[in-house]
Amino acid sequence: MSHKQVYVGNFAEAVAAELTAYSDEVTEAVKAECNDVADDCLREIKANSPVQTGKYKKAWRKKVEFENREDIRIRVFNAKYPGLTHLLEKGHAKAGGGRVEGVPHIQPAEQRAAERLVDKVKVKIR
Repeated sequence: MSHKQVYVGNFAEAVAAELTAYSDEVTEAVKAECNDVADDCLREIKANSPVQTGKYKKAWRKKVEFENREDIRIRVFNAKYPGLTHLLEKGHAKAGGGRVEGVPHIQPAEQRAAERLVDKVKVKIR
């Protein structure tokens, strides 16, 4: 934090400027952490995805859906087989009868990513 001489008449403006600078620093740090956690989540989903031919596993992607000065929204998705994600995660009925058990690979990664993000943001805010 820099020490500047502030006159009483300018005190409110000086405080507002410092708070804005702090807010911008925290926002940028949180956005960077969001990107890092999304990368980790993507790697974890890929590592735990069921493999038959390997195409489903290789099709996972990360995309920044929206970003402005204060907000970022990142989506991790399967680019080639979006309809398979639910079937493989939760299981499904077989055509000839019976059931295929699900392989939970998305929800556990999502939960761990959310926990990691909360922990990392707490550290950045301090």
